Amino acid sequence: MSDTVETVTETRGRPKTPWHLWVVGIIATVWNSGGALDYTMTQTRNESYMSSFTQEQLDYFYAFPAWADAAWALGVWGAFIGSLLLLLRSRHAVIAFGISLAGLLGSSIYQMTTDVPDSLNTTGIWIFTAVIWLSIIFLILYAWKMKAGSVLR
Repeated sequence: MSDTVETVTETRGRPKTPWHLWVVGIIATVWNSGGALDYTMTQTRNESYMSSFTQEQLDYFYAFPAWADAAWALGVWGAFIGSLLLLLRSRHAVIAFGISLAGLLGSSIYQMTTDVPDSLNTTGIWIFTAVIWLSIIFLILYAWKMKAGSVLR
């Protein structure tokens, strides 16, 4: 009897968690934890982490104005928290990913309107930036679809 009640509740209430939510959520969390690590190590000026950069690159990173640092923080932490909220099946994942997109927009504006060192103005860097854009757009759309399907509560 309890199996029947549980099945009916699952069917009438909210749908079961699709397998792909776990795959997307785990990959997103791992991917976005890399951004969180990079942000944290740069902001704390971790000597070991920052030793791989040239002085010109360090000067560029450390000269970010407060608004650019804030945009970077919103982008990184919004995506990381959004990924965790996705795994928790929270509808707030959509909001977190939206905040991340706004932060990425701010970071991209700074990147495109400032004098970036040649060593950070390469095709590889721009491809990586495009991948970041595509990943956050995908995550927003995915979270939105899961919310619309009542998978996220």
